[in-house]
Amino acid sequence: MKDGNINLDYVDAIMIVDRNGKIVYSVRYNPRFDSDGCDDVLESVLNKNFLEVYPNIDPKESSTVRSLETGKPVYMERQRFTDFTGRAITTTNLTIPIIRNGQILGVVELSKDVTKFNESTSPKKLRNRVERGTSNLYSFDDILTTNPEMKLNIIKARSIAESRSSAIVYGETGTGKELFIQAIHNGSDRAGKPFVAQNCAALPESLFETILFGSVKGAFTGSIDRSGLFEEADGGTLFLDELNSMPKNLQAKLLRVLQDGRVRRVGDTKDKQVDVRVVAAMNMDPMTAMERGFLREDLFFRLGVMTLRLLPLRERKEDIPLYIEHFINRFNSQFGKSVERISRDVEKLFLEYPWPGNVRELQHIIESCMSFTDRKVIELDDLPAYLNREPSSYLLQSKNLEGKTIEEFGSLDNLLETIEKDMILRTLKNTGWNISKAAKFLRITRQKLHYKLNKYGIEIEA
Repeated sequence: MKDGNINLDYVDAIMIVDRNGKIVYSVRYNPRFDSDGCDDVLESVLNKNFLEVYPNIDPKESSTVRSLETGKPVYMERQRFTDFTGRAITTTNLTIPIIRNGQILGVVELSKDVTKFNESTSPKKLRNRVERGTSNLYSFDDILTTNPEMKLNIIKARSIAESRSSAIVYGETGTGKELFIQAIHNGSDRAGKPFVAQNCAALPESLFETILFGSVKGAFTGSIDRSGLFEEADGGTLFLDELNSMPKNLQAKLLRVLQDGRVRRVGDTKDKQVDVRVVAAMNMDPMTAMERGFLREDLFFRLGVMTLRLLPLRERKEDIPLYIEHFINRFNSQFGKSVERISRDVEKLFLEYPWPGNVRELQHIIESCMSFTDRKVIELDDLPAYLNREPSSYLLQSKNLEGKTIEEFGSLDNLLETIEKDMILRTLKNTGWNISKAAKFLRITRQKLHYKLNKYGIEIEA
């Protein structure tokens, strides 16, 4: 910056994204970086979701997504990704949130293209990183439990690993579905081959087919020859998280691939044979998902050859002390601290608390406590504020629940969804209908919250 102005010699691109992730402004300077001639491409990205334009970027690693979620700037961070034209790009980013009256309106991102100085972004090397990355996946030894039903699940999961069948693992958010699925992959004869994961709830519907099956040049504006997830996972495992979020027309096409093992890129006239094992995860019972129209019956019967239900933490509270010890040891090592245990008062609270976020919530709470305390023992005043309440207040005092029995809801799943919807509405009202703040309080991503808003038909108040 010079005399209050940005020196464009040090900026190759500027992009503005609104709070919903839509690109509202995009411009590139220094045309030497645009050897592919991208003026028309730049025009075509406007009013599209950021993750639609950059479908291969990990939301957790994206400076844009992180700044939108946290409301904090990200300074000079290097980022590697592939855009929707198939170009592998490496940039150094300065990402600044736009905030008014405490609400995040969007972000401005200034990027320096350093692709030409970083050859590791080639598609071949990116693929090799995927293949080598399987050594970092979880194994069955990483699954901690003393609960008999969960121990039986581990035995079943080992059997799944030894088979070549597809499988569905279902359970509430935070119960360890991906942990089990990674262990299944690592315990199979596909270990060492690609493990490709995709959250179906994080993708715009318009991108699903291209991401799954790939595309050929000329199929649509800006399209190029690009492999899809099935080709990337050839020989290995494709993990589809939140399968019930996949559009039903895509479920039909997924079924055909499962039946004959052949994929066709969007715009192509030829099929390609692939050897991929598909393992899916769902945050609801498959029967409920089919009853409500979220999941095709024929897809379930083809994909759910073997199924696992993971218990929520409230149904296996005997595991709580085990996880507490595990997380304390982990964060002692990570933070350089020497916390020994939790107090008896904290233990009593933990055993009474219903754990709506399951093991993941427990992990985050222990991490939060250990980030701030310098004591040997975690006490009540170390806990997040929302936990320091009377146990009865953990149950929502909602007009939707008053005086009703489980029979009136039809099932436990219906009851839990009513509670979830009520909690989302209450959180939105308490945060002034601020999506970022609500998502942070609920400990889910903005994308996940938007999915649930659509699911329950909740409209954001202006």
